[in-house]
Amino acid sequence: MVPRNLTHVSEFLLLGFSEEPELQPLIFGPFLSLYLITVFGNLLIILAVSSDPHLHTPMYFLLSNLSFVDICITSTITPKMLCNTQTQSHIITYEGCMIQMYFFMLFAGLDDFLLTVMAYDRFVAICHPLHYTVIMNPQHCGILVLVSCIISVLHSLLETLMVLTLSFCREVEIPHYFCELKQLIQLACSNNFLNELVMNCAAGLLGGVPLAAILYTYCKIASSICRISSAQGKYKAFSTCASHLSVVFLFYCTCLGVYLSSAAPHNPHSSATASVMYTMVTPMLNPFIYSLRNRDIKRALRALFQL
Repeated sequence: MVPRNLTHVSEFLLLGFSEEPELQPLIFGPFLSLYLITVFGNLLIILAVSSDPHLHTPMYFLLSNLSFVDICITSTITPKMLCNTQTQSHIITYEGCMIQMYFFMLFAGLDDFLLTVMAYDRFVAICHPLHYTVIMNPQHCGILVLVSCIISVLHSLLETLMVLTLSFCREVEIPHYFCELKQLIQLACSNNFLNELVMNCAAGLLGGVPLAAILYTYCKIASSICRISSAQGKYKAFSTCASHLSVVFLFYCTCLGVYLSSAAPHNPHSSATASVMYTMVTPMLNPFIYSLRNRDIKRALRALFQL
């Protein structure tokens, strides 16, 4: 066996979507627009919820937290990608890569947990309406969000510390537009068995358990809605869940698409293309999904613009 040249690399190369320079200007404009719409749309949701006293409820408290996390997810990776595209430089430092990976995993995990807490909020509101204000009091909501943050921080810290133990070859090219955990583990020249084991176990546990909880709560919600006698009551109960259900469907479908594309060996850039959906498109669509059919948010936004 030829010995590999292992060293502590000082930088990585993010290959992005394409290695052809003439395509870079075509990429910059659309992704800059996506980023600005995402930040502006989610910021409007946060301002609307904070400025309207009628929206100081558990559901909208969780929605404003979700909007903040969506801004953080896309801000963790998009500015660096736009900078690299504009300057024709694909370099990211080793330290910058580790920091980017850490915060992306933190906010992606927090996004998942917040969607689960929001499903629990809808479950209590529909299945136990008389106890809703007692169960979902401000202190309980704060604890749920705090626990979600702690779990996300610990998970991302564990994964990052384990990546720091890996050795890489002298030239490391990442076929992605940001430092993604799976890509870095696969590019390591040292033994990465433990990293892959922890990554897969964490993905199954931190991804599968929230999904199972969401499915369980919506089974209970569907059962409760079916027992409502009036058609108007059924519609009103379902309409309170429709936006959240749409966001959950979009989030998990895009994550599944990224997983399937990363398993395809024929195109190294397929995973990067699929990742656009849950890192940029989903955070951009969330404000539209929650505001288009929500009269409370529409009223708050109108009042906000009239100030």
